Amino acid sequence: MLASDGVALYMGAMLRLTDIKLPLDHRPEALKAAILKKLKLPAEAVLDWHVFKRAHDARNKNALVYIYTVDVTLKDESRAPRDVRPTPDMEYRTVAPAPAKFPNDHLKRPLVIGAGPCGLFAALILAQSGFRPIILERGKVVRERTKDTWGLWRRSVLNPESNVQFGEGGAGTFSDGKLYSQIKDPRYLGRKVLTEFVKAGAPEEILTEAHPHIGTFRLVTMVESMRETMEKLGGEYRFQSKVVDLLLDEKRRVRGVRLENGEEIESRHVVLALGHSARDTFEMLHERGVAIQAKPFSLGFRIEHPQGLIDKARFGRSIPQLGAADYKLVHHARGGRSVYSFCMCPGGTVVAAASEPGRVVTNGMSQYSRNERNANAGLVVGITPEVDFPGHPLAGIAVQRHWEERAFAAGGGTYAAPAQLVGDFIAGKPSTSLGEVVPSYRPGVTPTDLSTCLPDYAIEAIREALPAFGRQIKGFDRHDAVLTGVETRTSSPVRIQRGDDYQSLNTQGLYPAGEGAGFAGGILSAAIDGIKVAEAVAKSIAG
Repeated sequence: MLASDGVALYMGAMLRLTDIKLPLDHRPEALKAAILKKLKLPAEAVLDWHVFKRAHDARNKNALVYIYTVDVTLKDESRAPRDVRPTPDMEYRTVAPAPAKFPNDHLKRPLVIGAGPCGLFAALILAQSGFRPIILERGKVVRERTKDTWGLWRRSVLNPESNVQFGEGGAGTFSDGKLYSQIKDPRYLGRKVLTEFVKAGAPEEILTEAHPHIGTFRLVTMVESMRETMEKLGGEYRFQSKVVDLLLDEKRRVRGVRLENGEEIESRHVVLALGHSARDTFEMLHERGVAIQAKPFSLGFRIEHPQGLIDKARFGRSIPQLGAADYKLVHHARGGRSVYSFCMCPGGTVVAAASEPGRVVTNGMSQYSRNERNANAGLVVGITPEVDFPGHPLAGIAVQRHWEERAFAAGGGTYAAPAQLVGDFIAGKPSTSLGEVVPSYRPGVTPTDLSTCLPDYAIEAIREALPAFGRQIKGFDRHDAVLTGVETRTSSPVRIQRGDDYQSLNTQGLYPAGEGAGFAGGILSAAIDGIKVAEAVAKSIAG
């Protein structure tokens, strides 16, 4: 094909090359050489290339390698090797734009309850599609919420409406900021999430790293940037606007919500993007007859080790370009229980995550640098409604509250957390002091006996699992590693049932979404679910 000036123009074909392995210390030009070798083509045959994904393989500690996936554009598609596939189309496209001159009245505008990752992306897609959503968040803007959260960590003062669980950004704001998931994503909606995060200030490397993370400080500024974007698109935020009731007509169709201050907001489309700790809202939904059921979740402790111990076990040594090492462990205990690591935070801290007075909850958090002295992870045991809390749809909430109250008491009743050395825990004796591993939990820990803080079956399973994990990671069961209790908010204890149209099974116009509704686990999967629900709402409104 020739341009008007006679210069050749090429219809470039983009191909995806996978499994390109190079040593960690490879030179920049080595990647291009590896691409040409895989294609079996000269350099002039390639118009352009860029890295789509980079991971590392640490299985052989003496030969750690990067593994690249690369997108390449060729001048001539016919020269592509037969075993190389085209790059898939990952561009996001709006499925149902708003009609021209979309109405301004609340009855037409959708409501999004919750400003966590799910609500954030549900609202963003609706705003980008022209539907001008109204976002109702029970907590505060992220900066004020951060101050309240530090109030618990530094002064043992809990604000039940502004904490790790509630407020702009959701529970994911105070976490490691992990941006990967095991869910199937045939439409590449995860790419849309990562792209929007980069627009909001996340580092561009999250688009290429196999296991990207952001960290709390960066998430705070990103959440603010996304709020500004949505407001420019006609979205409206309402903070400290707790929804306390659903307004239904005689046919169980949603007609709006009632706020705690008595205000009623009308709408025929309500997205329930609740967090997993919105227990009072779950109770209200059950009272209103919304289809809801108990679902499995897990409970356990947080465990802390020196980060250097994990680095040595995974990489053989500390390797700066790979950062702090992580791990993922599973043990199938006698009696049928499984113990597994959850929400592992390299170079992070254990944080106070309570949202109700008189209860202690732990979680893990890392900053982007992951440079704190300890590694921490949840060590949790799966429980099910069929075996462990049968009967009532909200019975799992009662289980969580019971053990959180026991932890509060064991810690001394001041929001200090109960803690125990791993060696003492395995031996079944209380801890009276700590060793070299300094626990990171604030406002502080109380050495004690953690066996009073979980059911016996969970204690027995974790005791069995720790030596097994020590055989996989040398030193994992070292005597002075620290267990801190309790971890109960691994996932929502309920599922708000919905159909293929993403609406509640028995309440038309109500769209349960994300982690709190039982359809996601983590920032990325919650955001993806928010996109799917927003698309369903947009299609319904647009007709």
